[in-house]
Amino acid sequence: MTLGRLAAPAALLLLAGVSIFTGVAALQWGDLWLIGVSRLPRTAAALLAGAALAVAGVIMQMLARNRFVEPSTTGTGQAAGLGIVAITLVAPAAALWVKMAAATVAALLGTALFLALVRRLPRRDPLLVPLTGIVYGGILGAAATFLAYERDLIQYVDIWMNGELSGVMLGRYEFLWAAGALAIAAYLYADRFTIAGMGEDTSRTLGLDYPRIVALGLLIVAGITAVTVVTVGMIPFVGLVVPNMIARLAGENLRRTLPQVAMAGAGLVLACDILGRVIRYPYEIPVGTILGVLGAVVFLWMLNARR
Repeated sequence: MTLGRLAAPAALLLLAGVSIFTGVAALQWGDLWLIGVSRLPRTAAALLAGAALAVAGVIMQMLARNRFVEPSTTGTGQAAGLGIVAITLVAPAAALWVKMAAATVAALLGTALFLALVRRLPRRDPLLVPLTGIVYGGILGAAATFLAYERDLIQYVDIWMNGELSGVMLGRYEFLWAAGALAIAAYLYADRFTIAGMGEDTSRTLGLDYPRIVALGLLIVAGITAVTVVTVGMIPFVGLVVPNMIARLAGENLRRTLPQVAMAGAGLVLACDILGRVIRYPYEIPVGTILGVLGAVVFLWMLNARR
């Protein structure tokens, strides 16, 4: 294994160590239980959410055939939030897995509708797709906010729509392992997603069952987004920034680049979480806010930078 291949895992281990020992409470020998109860779960949640969202972003870009989309800019995250609001109104005492299932179904339907809209857009201007996604997501987010406002659930919507890791504790993040499992499933079908990104006609010519792969991709994206929104809230721009940066450096062969995308996404979310803890110490800035600012700057740079 070359030095370059060791650099990314070493950087992740370094960030994980910094995350474990960064916080308001000073760790003493008698407080080591805090590491297992709070610090390790928070670090694991950041790594899992970042890796899974970056992978979901790659799949979303392949399915939409556009490099400027990801779950938070295509209405997937907003649809998941709308599903959570709906199930909360219907069954307030529903278990977390029930809310997660409702969010997954809503995200699946929302993403499928977005792809149906994209098919009707002209291919001449690639910016039409993300602009449509932003408007579409805004409509879904407004619907969720309206329903929450009518039932006095605005605070709950704010929690689901803003990525926040400060509340992660042992026993409150384990569903994110399901998002990690979905990311691994995406790697198993990486070659098929690469072919699907060439378009339906080319995919059928090469013998790919295009509708089946699209359905599988939708399920993976919806599942990852729903699990993330329910557990830590919506974290924007990870699935947009990371895949584009990796594609510029290493190409678009998912079999080769997907592990790099996952590690870069995990490192980005964890680094932003650490940054949010130290900027206004002892107070915290949500990781979603940090990534919202950073992601917007990088997105504008990508629109104007040369390859």
